[in-house]
Amino acid sequence: MADIRDFILQNLRLEPAPGLPEIQLYRAHAGSRLSRLGETPPYWAYHWAGGTVLARYILDHPETVRGKRITDLGAGSGVVGIAAMKAGANEVTAIDVDPYATAATHLNAEANGVTLAAVQGELTAPPDADLILGGDVFYDGALATKMTALFTDCIAAGIEVLVGDMGRKPLPFDLLEPLAEYEVPDFGQPQLLKAKVFRFKGKGSQTP
Repeated sequence: MADIRDFILQNLRLEPAPGLPEIQLYRAHAGSRLSRLGETPPYWAYHWAGGTVLARYILDHPETVRGKRITDLGAGSGVVGIAAMKAGANEVTAIDVDPYATAATHLNAEANGVTLAAVQGELTAPPDADLILGGDVFYDGALATKMTALFTDCIAAGIEVLVGDMGRKPLPFDLLEPLAEYEVPDFGQPQLLKAKVFRFKGKGSQTP
């Protein structure tokens, strides 16, 4: 992990997060040469609309997370979990399968003066949490099926789930209640895009 931390510190720049000036992140730039990391895409080094809009919503509505135990799923840079801690969450566990994402989350949390737990791995069952935050976790069909099943189990266990996404086709729109929409930057896009924060309702539930 020390080697990964050193790589991030030496090759990325600490800059304000796009659309989130309250948060500083170690971000990729033209000289980062992230291709050296192999075939795994370095999602953690870039900004994505779903995570950005979810973090923005949390900062704008701190009551959403205040005093709660949070799981940030597919944490990437950790921006959503960092926003939650800044907004008054009691604790945050940020989970990602990529060890570089875990290291980046630790470094980004330190840079923003917050403390959270960053864990490498997958979430396969409802966690010990009050709220799950999932930014950009429906980007392909197979993952969407997996997330839908997991989030359905979480709702049944009494855990609230919020999702941030730019409206990808695999989203289970019939199970989602829109809460807010923002125009935010997305990696690889020259213009701002509309992305939404959704509450995952679960199967068989109805919007009040």
